[in-house]
Amino acid sequence: MISSAILDQRMEHFRARCAELGLAYTHQRMIIYRALASSDSHPTPEGIFEQVRREIPSISLGTVYKNIHTFTEAGLLREVNLLHDSLRLDANLGNHHHFVCVRCKAVTDIPEKDVAPLRLKHPLPDGFVLHRAAAELLGVCASCAASEPDLQTGSS
Repeated sequence: MISSAILDQRMEHFRARCAELGLAYTHQRMIIYRALASSDSHPTPEGIFEQVRREIPSISLGTVYKNIHTFTEAGLLREVNLLHDSLRLDANLGNHHHFVCVRCKAVTDIPEKDVAPLRLKHPLPDGFVLHRAAAELLGVCASCAASEPDLQTGSS
């Protein structure tokens, strides 16, 4: 879980962005975004649906997906899809990278300062404009490594 200060900051950014874009700041949207913004585990839409449904029992999975799409289009979320069967979401909009466990599919943020700067050796192909560079580091998380001793030495 993230700190209450970060959650407050994300929720304020959400309110401001809704106002800026003319998006209705509804109770449903606030609850859905709060569920996303309070997680650092890069949840799936289905996981968010289960969490939100505890507060809004009548909400549908379609409503959650529709709002996630709206939030992504508004620049309030990023999609994290590497190695996942389902969409994973990230409300951390700051520059950072991800460590992805190839066993359990856990995704963990890695601060940008902890990764050497990414540099292209050649110019971008014609017509491409770089918006951001992000690294996905693949490996095995501590929990998976602890459950399989041969993974602790990297000899899998």
